[in-house]
Amino acid sequence: MYKVSERDLTMVKILVIDDESTLRQTITAILDYAGYDVINAADGHAGVQMAREHLPDLIVSDIVMPGLDGYGLLTKLRENPMTDTIPVIFVTALADRDAMRQGMSLGADDYLIKPFEPADLLDTVEIRLRRQALLSQKHDSTLKNLRKNIIYALPHEMRTPLHLILGFAQILEMYHDSVPVEDVLQASQAIITAGRRLEHLIENYLAYAQMEVISGDPEEMQALRNHMTSDPDRVIHDAAQMQAEIHHRVGDLRFDLCKRSLHIAEESLSKIVSEVVDNAFKFSEPGQLVRVYSVIDQDCFVLNVADKGRGMSPKDIESIGAYMQFERALFEQQGLGLGLALVYRLAELHGGSVHVESKPDRGTHIQMYLPL
Repeated sequence: MYKVSERDLTMVKILVIDDESTLRQTITAILDYAGYDVINAADGHAGVQMAREHLPDLIVSDIVMPGLDGYGLLTKLRENPMTDTIPVIFVTALADRDAMRQGMSLGADDYLIKPFEPADLLDTVEIRLRRQALLSQKHDSTLKNLRKNIIYALPHEMRTPLHLILGFAQILEMYHDSVPVEDVLQASQAIITAGRRLEHLIENYLAYAQMEVISGDPEEMQALRNHMTSDPDRVIHDAAQMQAEIHHRVGDLRFDLCKRSLHIAEESLSKIVSEVVDNAFKFSEPGQLVRVYSVIDQDCFVLNVADKGRGMSPKDIESIGAYMQFERALFEQQGLGLGLALVYRLAELHGGSVHVESKPDRGTHIQMYLPL
């Protein structure tokens, strides 16, 4: 059984929410006696406010409460980026499966059925705190790997196009009076291509850094989600069409788009489409179709981009992240792999998600879900 030290206990803050004063005081007393820093609220509305003000490490809440019940409380907590990761344990007499299923679907972390013994409460709390600590450790490890990849990958990825630009520019400078016109044109095109690659890299790096800053600011998060695109089909079409023109594969592109307004800025939606469609063309051969279509699935807008290209292995899909590349030694993929990582982050910040289905040499199907 996981046990926290006395020093850890003084740092662990638990919010208890229950409209029944006797039970609320009992739970508070048990946790307080165990050494936790305990605060409490008498209803759901007060609980949401206290969670936002105090940012507890764990919440223990009743489900059946007047005004705002436990489900409503959980929904509001998950809507706010500052409180959406706080573990919530429901204390309830509702032992039926439907009640548990509803709570779990909203993001509840555990249940404690009334009546319960003090040991049951403490065991449930300790188990949940242990799992949260493991998640935090995994997150810290991910950040460490991210920093490491930045240190090693970013300089290389920037130097590659920069060396091309400088190399061809020096050739033109040294032999400007004797270089044939066709060689000047070829060198100029190489400089432009490398310059665009470097520009795209810098733009993605800055965009990803901006997303990380926004994710830690509730006001910025709310402002981000307040944007509206009234005609996403036009934005999706134009962004995908531009990538097809860049890759000289307009004839390989197919559309089937539905009309529905979305809570996302046009530039964010355009960026998502550009990166996904760019990958679809980059890793498929001319003549292989790239399909871009959208559907409404219950309460979600689903954008689909499917190709018949090289595909990815399950390990590649699992490893999608900033500054990571797939099979670099074999394919010498250009870019940091920031594109898909940026797509994932943009979807998450808008309350959505990304699902990838892919098989080596059989293509990739990317689905982006955005809540309506």
